[in-house]
Amino acid sequence: MDNKIMNPKVEVAAGIELNDKDYITDLLSCLKSMTKDFTVALTEASNEFIYNKYFSMFQDIINLQRETYEIMFRHGWYCLEKAENSKIEQKTNMLTQEFQSLNAN
Repeated sequence: MDNKIMNPKVEVAAGIELNDKDYITDLLSCLKSMTKDFTVALTEASNEFIYNKYFSMFQDIINLQRETYEIMFRHGWYCLEKAENSKIEQKTNMLTQEFQSLNAN
């Protein structure tokens, strides 16, 4: 059974030279990294003005990251794996237990 969820792949030139898929894959990787870095910056902002500036930039980056992902998915360059119900249930139970243990303290 094929658990992959994806669109038909747009073919790009193979070889040593970078192609559209290579560029957009690199862009997505950079945006994901920037999202993580801005999350840290938000938690360490020293005042409200800086926090608001960082938050505005964070929103722009996260929106660009999502748009980039959507483009890659539409072109078949990013595929997802359909999770089995048992895996979803297992993860839900684990997170519920962790949440409950945090609230118990």
